[in-house]
Amino acid sequence: MIWPDMSSSSSDPQILLTNDDGIKSPGLWAAAEALSGLGFVTVAAPRDQASGSGRSKPQFSDGAINEEELNVKGQRWKVYAVGGSPAQAVQHGILELMPRQPDLVVAGINYGENVTTSITVSGTVGAAMEGAALGIPSLAVSLETDREFHLSYSRDIDFSAASHFMAMFARLLLDGFRAEDVDLLKVDVPSNATIETPWQITRLSRGNYYLPKKPVRKRLDAPADLDYEVVGDVSEHGDDSDAHVLRIERRVAVTPISLDMTSRVGLGELDERLRRTLDGA
Repeated sequence: MIWPDMSSSSSDPQILLTNDDGIKSPGLWAAAEALSGLGFVTVAAPRDQASGSGRSKPQFSDGAINEEELNVKGQRWKVYAVGGSPAQAVQHGILELMPRQPDLVVAGINYGENVTTSITVSGTVGAAMEGAALGIPSLAVSLETDREFHLSYSRDIDFSAASHFMAMFARLLLDGFRAEDVDLLKVDVPSNATIETPWQITRLSRGNYYLPKKPVRKRLDAPADLDYEVVGDVSEHGDDSDAHVLRIERRVAVTPISLDMTSRVGLGELDERLRRTLDGA
């Protein structure tokens, strides 16, 4: 069967699904299947692999949108491949592809965990942030994988547990759950998780997790890519941090994210300290 025309399902809960691994990602297909029982799912994702693009909106993106057809568990889905970043895919989806503003924006399921303050690099989290910035409940879901799979479309990755938790928190948000200063939920699922794995509310760790590696080249003007490595020891990240809960506790880390990046320092006190320091300079 072909997925029905969106106009015939406009009364259903509207879900915009994207990711940063690109329209061909099996993680995206798994997410589409998991969300299909909750409402009408519009899939708009980057045409190409876009990991590490954060919430960027590159001016060189062509913005072209191509309809494609994917086979998801025996069903043929009409999906949209966008010539742009994940955040741009969200914008195009809302402004051009959906019959009305979505009730939920979901990004995932990502190959590789998105933890610590490095989430600003993540295209998965960036896409969810874009949805949240437009006032839409948003969810970013990532599955822990070995480094070698981060940019892959490996069929050896089992997304069933991540799909379960994605659907669980998506249903929660569709049912109207809101919390003050929580603009989106970030969910990171251990590689060995099952549907019985406990979940835990966490904070973002300030510790290092993805460390950039110095390029190897003979001349500075020679092309070279910045690679990265995953930190092996996260024991010092704090028991309530997303990295610790995911890597050591082996629980699903659910992190509430606010778009307000203002430091939680007392503003009056900081103002006084700065002025006192400047006056004494």
